Amino acid sequence: MSIEVEGVSKLYGNQKALNNVSFKINNPEIVGFLGPNGAGKSTMMKILTTFLKSDAGNAKVNGHDVTDNVEGVQKSVGYLPENNPLYLDMYVKEYLSFNATIYNVAKDRINEVIEQTGLTTESHKKIGQLSKGYRQRVGLANALLHDPEVLILDEPTTGLDPNQLVDIRHLIKTIGKKKTVFLSTHIMQEVEAMCDRVIIINKGQIVADKKLQELRDSKEQTVVVEFDYRVEDAFLLKLPKAKNVVNTHDFVYEITFSTSDDMRAYVFDFAHDNQLKILQLNQKNASLESLFRDLTSK
Repeated sequence: MSIEVEGVSKLYGNQKALNNVSFKINNPEIVGFLGPNGAGKSTMMKILTTFLKSDAGNAKVNGHDVTDNVEGVQKSVGYLPENNPLYLDMYVKEYLSFNATIYNVAKDRINEVIEQTGLTTESHKKIGQLSKGYRQRVGLANALLHDPEVLILDEPTTGLDPNQLVDIRHLIKTIGKKKTVFLSTHIMQEVEAMCDRVIIINKGQIVADKKLQELRDSKEQTVVVEFDYRVEDAFLLKLPKAKNVVNTHDFVYEITFSTSDDMRAYVFDFAHDNQLKILQLNQKNASLESLFRDLTSK
């Protein structure tokens, strides 16, 4: 296991930021750590990177205990914090050389991470001259300098424009083919674009831990059907397990069912029995955003 968390709790005064949190992450795997603001995401990441100590429970990274073997954890982890602190007056290559000395890694490694993170054309510039997207790349390059087996990224795409988002997503997905990537975000599109699995935390507790597709399939499904004339919503709600009906436009309806079973055959039979002509019939997965709202609004 790359990351093992068992019964971790953390208090800030009377506020319980983490409440008996447990999960395990394999290698290689890209796992999205989701939750609303204040849910405990950054606290968990700071514990895994040895910046904070938990009040209860145990956590290991690459087999190293975060309390008893701090140095082992730090050698195994590359960390990009939310605010990505950088020395803006330093040149990109100068900054990476400075950190390479601290990490005690070979100078050749600097050129490798510059190429890996797409910084070749920018490496002669001062960090303060770079766009937000390229500064994020510098932060990733620094996190990768010592070739860690685990990358922990706290809100790595915050504030990026659409073009920068695509580039950073691609970079993280490429890294995740060989390493464990544990990234926090509250942006659903980021998870769907990059992650294999999602862990959702709310008010300091894990409320979901599943493969992305399993999470989509576990709650409900929506069937899109088009008839050749207007049908009353109440009539369609007679379908078994029908939860909601929305007439999206013209004679097109989205029927949400409280099951993960494929309900298209039931819709087809219902239409046939009631002499309704179907012009289209498709299955539509519930959006991750709606699932997130369901799990974090309680």
